[in-house]
Amino acid sequence: MLMPKRVKHRKQFRGTMRGKAMRGNQITNGEFGLVAVEPAWIKSNQIEAARIAMTRYIKRGGKVWIKIFPDKPVTTKPAETRMGSGKGTVEYWVSVVKPGRVLFEIAGVPEDAAREALRLAMNKLPVKCKVVSKEQLDGGADA
Repeated sequence: MLMPKRVKHRKQFRGTMRGKAMRGNQITNGEFGLVAVEPAWIKSNQIEAARIAMTRYIKRGGKVWIKIFPDKPVTTKPAETRMGSGKGTVEYWVSVVKPGRVLFEIAGVPEDAAREALRLAMNKLPVKCKVVSKEQLDGGADA
């Protein structure tokens, strides 16, 4: 699973997901990308499942870039525990995704294969997404 090698603080506040993605909203490496339409926390195992679905479909041809990294720890307290006695232990890591954020990029495969691979990855994620090409995203940014 993806997780940071080391962090400055072991536990974080939950934070908010207001607004649109101000960075990470352009396709920089690939030809096609998967763009989030709504805000969400995406777990490290969901990112990994989407990556596996894409690479299996393109049969290890082309190249896939993961543009998000789970760097936020999420804590939970054990079941049937009384209130108080501090914050729970870190259970998993999430990536905070805002609308407009590019999650994955793909290149080196035909357009129909890239769109299908990204569609399979989309089904593994807890957020509504859309498949866009580099030209679509560049044209949308100017308008």
